[in-house]
Amino acid sequence: MIESRCGILCGQCGYRESTGCTGCVSMDKPFWGESCPVKSCCEGKAYEHCGRCPDFPCRLLRQFAYDPRQGDDGLRIEQCRKWNGEA
Repeated sequence: MIESRCGILCGQCGYRESTGCTGCVSMDKPFWGESCPVKSCCEGKAYEHCGRCPDFPCRLLRQFAYDPRQGDDGLRIEQCRKWNGEA
């Protein structure tokens, strides 16, 4: 089941319960701000998740995945690959 556009596993997110987040695939804007550039890009191109994009993994997704404070060392990129049946 696809939980996010970028590959984050929402069911494992520590913010899910405390914020009432239902995951970006089922909400208009993220709990943490007005918009998410990754979500906007993916939905603007009408992809289920970033792994479906021919530019995957793009610079924007890599920037989020490897962000020193909020990144996950590329785990979300690997998850998109799994959703594509690549891993």
